[in-house]
Amino acid sequence: MNRWYGVFVVVLLAGSSWLWWSRAPLTAQPAPSEDPVIGRIAPDFELVTLDGTTLQLHELRGTPVVLNFWATWCGPCQRELPALQAAAERYADRVLILGIDQGEAGEVVQPYVDEMGLTFPIPLDSDMVVGRLYNVQGLPTTYFVDADGVVRHLWLGEMNSITLAEGIAEIWR
Repeated sequence: MNRWYGVFVVVLLAGSSWLWWSRAPLTAQPAPSEDPVIGRIAPDFELVTLDGTTLQLHELRGTPVVLNFWATWCGPCQRELPALQAAAERYADRVLILGIDQGEAGEVVQPYVDEMGLTFPIPLDSDMVVGRLYNVQGLPTTYFVDADGVVRHLWLGEMNSITLAEGIAEIWR
C-alpha cells in the first residue's frame, strides 16, 4: 500500500511540474478579437442602400438595430425575409431592420426586393467588406445591436418570427 502511495505522489509531482514548465508565457496569449462579440460595441461601417442613401452604423445610436446579412440566391434567406418584413412593420417605431445584401449588385437585388415587397433599408455590401468585418461565415447571419451600439444577440442561420422576436427582445427594453 505504501509503495502505491509513493508512486502516486511521484506521478502527481512529475505531472504538476510538467504542467508548470510547459505552460505558455503570458506574452504568448492571443490578442483580443476584433470580431463583433456579444457584449461589445458593434463595429462601425458605412454602406450605400438600394435607394442611394449612405448609412453609417454609428449614426443609428439611440435606435436598436437588426443587422441581417443575406443574398438573393440564399434559400434560407429567402424563407426568412417575410418574417423580417413583418418585424420591420411591427416594430417600425422601435427597431430598425437592415438587410445587408452580400456580394451582389443593385441591379440584381432591386428586382428581388420589389418582388418580395421589402420596405426596410437594404444596404449593399457588394465587395463583402462589412461581411468580413462581422465575420459572416454563412448566410443568413443576424446581429442584434441595442440602442447603445452593443451587440446583444447573434443568430446563425434561418430565423422564423419567434426567433426574430426573441432577438429583438434582447435589444428593445
